[in-house]
Amino acid sequence: MQMLYNSDSFAVVQFDLGHAAAGSSAPPRGGYEIVDKLARKEIFLEGPAALQFKAAVDALVQTGPSEEELDELIGRYTALAQQPLVLH
Repeated sequence: MQMLYNSDSFAVVQFDLGHAAAGSSAPPRGGYEIVDKLARKEIFLEGPAALQFKAAVDALVQTGPSEEELDELIGRYTALAQQPLVLH
């Protein structure tokens, strides 16, 4: 688990659950948890959605984005969030 981004609005954590068995063509297991602090919701992206998110962030990072630009990109994904944030 690695914290990738933390702003007043969002937190993004990467989870790496290891690689598939040797010789397998399956992609690494894991994904990204995105927490929308203002809406108090979270979403976990894995598989193709996680790869799409990573590609979008990587492309944006190349431009030297502002916090607002990063938040806007992340906000597109949290619009799909249905899971309420519950603190333990």
